[in-house]
Amino acid sequence: MNNPKRTLNLFDTVMLVSGSMIGSGIFIVSADMSRSLGSPVWLLLAWVLSGVITLFAALSYGELAGMMPEAGGQFIYLKRAFGKLTAFVYGWTVFLVIQTGVIAAVAVAFAKFTGVFIEFFDEKHVLLEIGSILKLPVLNY
Repeated sequence: MNNPKRTLNLFDTVMLVSGSMIGSGIFIVSADMSRSLGSPVWLLLAWVLSGVITLFAALSYGELAGMMPEAGGQFIYLKRAFGKLTAFVYGWTVFLVIQTGVIAAVAVAFAKFTGVFIEFFDEKHVLLEIGSILKLPVLNY
């Protein structure tokens, strides 16, 4: 039996990065951006400018990865540039704040958009409310 290769080509990696960036951000942010900018042209221009900046960042990370071919990504770059303490604090910040915050934002957006299609998941259904911190959906049948 043939074993599949564990490799990613250019198309695979571009699709992975594009999917992770476009996946939730464009749905969460576009409404606020369009209210602030006031015109579809300005909104598209802002997205194009963001894409160009992101491309520059990706090329910079590519150069860093070529210069320092070690596992660890940003942790390694920060350790080499600013020392072990900065890299350590960054690592724990990613673990405790940054990554968990991104996951929570995507979950909230998913629940909000699901409520549009399935009324049961609407924001009006609350099971438990503790101040303004915690609200759990109620099970109304």
